[in-house]
Amino acid sequence: MTSILEPATDGGARPATEPAPGGRGPTRHLRVAVIGTGFSGLGTAIRLLQSGIDDFLVFERADEVGGTWRDNSYPGCACDVMSHLYSFSFARNPNWKSTFATRDELFAYLKDTADRFGVRPHIRFGHELVAARWDEDERHWRIETSQGEYTAQVLVTGTGYLSEPAVPAIKGIADFEGKIFHSSNWDHEHDLTGRRVAVIGTGASAIQFVPAIQPEVGHLDLYQRTPPWVGPKPDKPNSELHTRMLRSLPGYQKFRRGFNQWGREVLAFMFKRPKLAEKVQKMASDHLKKSVADEALRARLTPDYLVACKRLLFSNTWYPAIQQPNVEIVSDGIAEVRAKSIVTADGTEREVDTIILGTGFQATDRPVARRIWGRDGVQLREAWKDGMAAHRGTTIAGFPNLFMMLGPNTALGHSSQTLMIEAQIAYVVDALKVMDKRGLASIEVRREAQDAYNRVLDGYTEGSVWSPAGGCKSWYMDDSGRNPSIFATYTWRFRKGTKRLDPSEYQLASRVRSSSTRPVPHA
Repeated sequence: MTSILEPATDGGARPATEPAPGGRGPTRHLRVAVIGTGFSGLGTAIRLLQSGIDDFLVFERADEVGGTWRDNSYPGCACDVMSHLYSFSFARNPNWKSTFATRDELFAYLKDTADRFGVRPHIRFGHELVAARWDEDERHWRIETSQGEYTAQVLVTGTGYLSEPAVPAIKGIADFEGKIFHSSNWDHEHDLTGRRVAVIGTGASAIQFVPAIQPEVGHLDLYQRTPPWVGPKPDKPNSELHTRMLRSLPGYQKFRRGFNQWGREVLAFMFKRPKLAEKVQKMASDHLKKSVADEALRARLTPDYLVACKRLLFSNTWYPAIQQPNVEIVSDGIAEVRAKSIVTADGTEREVDTIILGTGFQATDRPVARRIWGRDGVQLREAWKDGMAAHRGTTIAGFPNLFMMLGPNTALGHSSQTLMIEAQIAYVVDALKVMDKRGLASIEVRREAQDAYNRVLDGYTEGSVWSPAGGCKSWYMDDSGRNPSIFATYTWRFRKGTKRLDPSEYQLASRVRSSSTRPVPHA
């Protein structure tokens, strides 16, 4: 066991005030505690260091950085946003191998970024967040991890919104005697060669892994509840000349990133206007027609909702793969799973020895919300019982000094999440500067400011493809039919709104040097 005075295994020296594993010893107090080491957590850590703030730790439940790009290692895993845009603007990479990065490239990029910017000494691996509770008297967060307790003035969650798998509640699924796993927890030890495989779900993950495993399985039953819109993926290897230009031509990388960024904003303009969105839908429809000659099958693969109402997918291999002789598309709902088979609603029983769940993630019921308690001991999940909501996707009324990366209404249906993440990081850093300048112990968004912001968001969503007008039920929507997920307009609007923290939107509180432990409110 490592002594608290010895070098930590993650490359940093563990201060004497930091608790030993298991919670023994004094509790270390931090200026900032960050949860997670995906794009959000790493980006926050880097910008904190660059802003001169080094009193922070990043808690990671796994043994390496990477977030979703560490966890999702299924065959064929890749990004569907151009590599130049799906990366940090302050850590551009001239060495992408193709237009769209693979999972392995992105995982390597994030590990390299952690090394290059020197944040590893601040990371505590194997530290899963168990609970975070706001202490009103001390005006800080009490944080319990799987390796000990800490306190922090500010808590930043970088746990993402697609981090916990959604497992369907299908009758008998727990009694299945074969192998079953979710795409985000791929079992690489399980050989699929010649097996009878059932894939449940036809979303973004299945679109990628089904073509990768189809040639090796014996038979594949593809359970499709709703077909997705799939467009062609304009992916191609980066030429040697292109790579040399990226490496040595001043401003070229920045130009390519900007070109991709503003090109994607055109899609936001179209998706706000369903009539224009139909032009994008024709692109996907033409791709389907070109790829599937059989009219009956094409009809089964044609969605009955407007394009992008659910996530628009891109693949050149999906349609060829699912038309192979060893693939059967099953559109009837699943009635139950038995020990060695799946039974559909029409009574048909199909033998299977491996089930792969491509059923997505818990997007509108964030698992992290079950582990955070704010003012008056209110659990975040309880605060969101009528629907998720936040101010500028980042701060939440009733939860002082909490900043949620990729919070409500920060998901995108048209562009790169890194744009939203970097905007939120700028907001967090500016908030810390405001707190320093004014000597604040805490800031908390005013309920009226949060409500006003969400009314604006609802206005953006109204009439767009992401509203009920799109004609579908997607993971973007909650049970009430509201969209608490998508930022249904241009990313530049979000960046503008998070460039500076507006103190008038917040309740500000500081301490006074007296026997009282109560904060003095600022007007």
